[in-house]
Amino acid sequence: MSDRSPTSPRTHSIETALTHTGRNPDNQFGFVNTPVYRGSTVLFKTLSDLEAQSQPYLYGRAGNPTTESVEAVVSELEGAYRTRLVPSGLAAITIALMSCVQAGDDVLITDSAYEPGRKFADGFLERMGVSVRFYDPRIGAGLSDLMQPNTRAVLAESPGSLTFEIQDIPALAAAAHAGGARLIVDNSWASPLYHRPIALGADIVVHAATKMFVGHSDAFAGTISTTEEAWEDVERIRALLGFFTSGDEAFQVARGLRTLALRMKEHQHRALDVASWLETQDEVEKVLHPALPSHPDHALWQRDFSGAGSLFSFILKPAPRAAVAAFVDHMQVFSMGYSWGGYESLCLPVTITKARTAVPWSEPGNLFRVHVGFEGIEDLKADLADALDRYRRAR
Repeated sequence: MSDRSPTSPRTHSIETALTHTGRNPDNQFGFVNTPVYRGSTVLFKTLSDLEAQSQPYLYGRAGNPTTESVEAVVSELEGAYRTRLVPSGLAAITIALMSCVQAGDDVLITDSAYEPGRKFADGFLERMGVSVRFYDPRIGAGLSDLMQPNTRAVLAESPGSLTFEIQDIPALAAAAHAGGARLIVDNSWASPLYHRPIALGADIVVHAATKMFVGHSDAFAGTISTTEEAWEDVERIRALLGFFTSGDEAFQVARGLRTLALRMKEHQHRALDVASWLETQDEVEKVLHPALPSHPDHALWQRDFSGAGSLFSFILKPAPRAAVAAFVDHMQVFSMGYSWGGYESLCLPVTITKARTAVPWSEPGNLFRVHVGFEGIEDLKADLADALDRYRRAR
């Protein structure tokens, strides 16, 4: 099964693909996992070999069996032509955007985009002569009205990783393609198990593989999966910039992918349980989880997704900073930290008023982002209940 082309139609279940794709024990002396390949120099036996440049590997920066083991799995899951593993999710976003534009071009970016990607666009692309505009995440087919003759890329993130708007990917793809642009989708939240943007019209799909793919909070990585038409441009930019993921990091991603289906099921179940419970609590004004019927984009989520991720947000009643500190400073099970996707639960207070321009954030309460890990659900609820009580008393 591991010898299958990454572009061949899926003939096995996701669980089977995750277990078998991208590894070939016959090539590894029978060992189950593709080992860590470390190296820069690849040797050629003859001058003819050197001139032909036909060996599977020419130089370490271009990849090795460990990195390719990850790329094969992700390509199959995404239904992509090919995938490239890169050092981080931010690297995946930057390469994807730069593969589409040159000086004088224009890009459109969802107002709910991952903040480091937004800063890259504002702080780098604009300096290179690329105009950057931000659009309402819920604009859908209305994106056509924003397209300009020089618009070459549209970046979507569905849902947004702080405010969880679901984007209409087919509508965005149609508008982008009609205007001569490519659609890039950040699919980190749902993973390709529950959402396949290429099948909905996307040209490029990026992941912060650091999150769900790795699953253990111990490695950085990103992936870029593309259609056949977009591949050459993406690979050219990646090679020119020298982005490469080491065999050690690739091995960590490969390890995480083998259990992705089981972990996603548990994350989904636990997160929905906690989110539903939070909706019943007096201090909670709103829960932002697309799989909840109360979410304004729930119907769109039902149409395009087959499951949900571990991450969601909730808004508490307005209160001063002291109440926010009382909520998070004494939690016993949840931890406070950036990133998500690991086995440990996280709760992070966030302020996004300065990070929104197309659709300013106007909710008056305090916003918290939650990643639900694998602790006991009742323990998580008890920790949140205590935090809510502290918040109420400080409010």
